[in-house]
Amino acid sequence: MIKRVLQPFYTALVLITFLVSLLIAFPFFLLIGARNRPLSRELIWYVVHYWSIGWLCLIGMPIKKIGHLPKGKKYIAVANHISYLDTVAIYAVLPEYFRTLAKKEMAHIPVFGFVYRQLAILVDRSSHHSRSKSMRIMWRVLKNECNVAVFPEGTFNETEEPLKHFYDGAFRLAISTQTAIQPLLFLDTVDRWHYSGWWKLWPGRNRVLYLPPVEVHGLAMDDLHNLKEKVYRMMEEALVKYR
Repeated sequence: MIKRVLQPFYTALVLITFLVSLLIAFPFFLLIGARNRPLSRELIWYVVHYWSIGWLCLIGMPIKKIGHLPKGKKYIAVANHISYLDTVAIYAVLPEYFRTLAKKEMAHIPVFGFVYRQLAILVDRSSHHSRSKSMRIMWRVLKNECNVAVFPEGTFNETEEPLKHFYDGAFRLAISTQTAIQPLLFLDTVDRWHYSGWWKLWPGRNRVLYLPPVEVHGLAMDDLHNLKEKVYRMMEEALVKYR
């Protein structure tokens, strides 16, 4: 009963703080992002990284980290996707500059879409051409710019299973570039901001679990299915254990 009464006020607080902070930072993003170069994107990323940490603390959802990330090593981060909050939390939990693969629809959101275009590699999953192009861009980003982050389920997991089926993209990219997979899990974001409604926000614990990296050295495309299955099972078992 108390949650039902207070939730609209809390949701309003979250949305107001998000919009106000975004509007304050937007002139900086506009100025820096106009050049659309790696250094510009990295500067924007650092602002978003520290903002996301602070904002999550401000709204009562501070990140608690379980496990450790390897330092000074390129990786492809793969995470489960079960909440609107995941797309913000991922900037708080990965401490080094990265670009994420994201649905092109996100770029249409006013103001937020401009910032997202600077940081994300946009893809239309319904278009084979768009998927192929995004793979080529991610390959260049890994080789020349920074780490990459992917939600391999593609969209929210609304099933009764711990994870949805994984797309091949992240694992194909890992093999073709010989870059390790870094699995991580958002354990509580579905409780903080449920996918069934944009207004279903509530404060509380917000854990991220870093699993051991999965090396791909020496693997070929014939190993793609086994690699994807290995990462899927690691993440599934950890989700069952911690949830």
